[in-house]
Amino acid sequence: MQLFDVLASFMGGLLLVICVLVGVAFLTLLERKVLGYMQVRKGPNKVGYCGFLQPFSDAIKLFNKEQTYPSSSNYLPYYFSPVFSLFISLFCWLVVPFYGGLFVYNFGLLFFLSCTSLGVYTVMVAGWSSNSIYSLLGGLRAVAQTISYEVSLALVLMSFIFLSEGYSLLSFFVYQDYVWFVFLSFPLMIVWFASCLAETNRVPFDFAEGESELVSGFNVEYSSGGFALIFMSEYASILFMSMLIVVLFFGCAVNSMFFYFEVVLISFCFIWVRGTLPRYRYDKLMYLAWKSYLPVALNYLIFFMGVKVALVSLTL
Repeated sequence: MQLFDVLASFMGGLLLVICVLVGVAFLTLLERKVLGYMQVRKGPNKVGYCGFLQPFSDAIKLFNKEQTYPSSSNYLPYYFSPVFSLFISLFCWLVVPFYGGLFVYNFGLLFFLSCTSLGVYTVMVAGWSSNSIYSLLGGLRAVAQTISYEVSLALVLMSFIFLSEGYSLLSFFVYQDYVWFVFLSFPLMIVWFASCLAETNRVPFDFAEGESELVSGFNVEYSSGGFALIFMSEYASILFMSMLIVVLFFGCAVNSMFFYFEVVLISFCFIWVRGTLPRYRYDKLMYLAWKSYLPVALNYLIFFMGVKVALVSLTL
């Protein structure tokens, strides 16, 4: 029986990873289509019906290209950092609160914070090991940016930990049965969404990949498979953050189709922001993190702590 449970968990995890990777492929297609229509053009429309097979064509092309290695790079960190980056992005998905009992973590939110913290190191090592000044600057920018916005993410999560009285994502389904948290704390949702944009290095916070001044940021020396893995890691993180926004603020009914529609809608918002907003200035990025989002998150945390203490005293 124990062996059967291990095999079932392994097969379930494998199926989850395959589904996430297919979702990543079609998220890239959605982004290219949406950006195309925003710029009054068609986007991919040649490979397959209306460009439906374009992501798979791109993947085959990238992984078949010759891998280049800069002669002055640190070979092992340079080679393995994209692999670990994708591995960590996929590992986060184990906290998805499926009711079938695939993986149920009582400390799912702590696991998520640990995985996102580890993701900083892969970007930093990728930038440093390439031994290029442009990639190093991109890596340093990404580290400073990610660490700054992780503070806001952690404080926002603490507010909901006080409300839901647990670290498990399943508790959010129970506590949002009658009212969604977005109605209780709409400003916190805006803070969380903007912090997710910064965490995933998306516009308007894409300083790690500032094409205008850093050529292509921390991934400038990567080509073929390494570049594809970094690309897949970023989009897996976007999809995961979209899922987490839905879980935290819009109920957690994983067994309904409406849940997946909401995830696609939030992913569309990530793309919409990219097609609309220009890049921030770096000092304004840091100002936003430390002087705007941090006070808002702290005030909400103190407010929810007071609400919880008041409710406990009323029940006694």
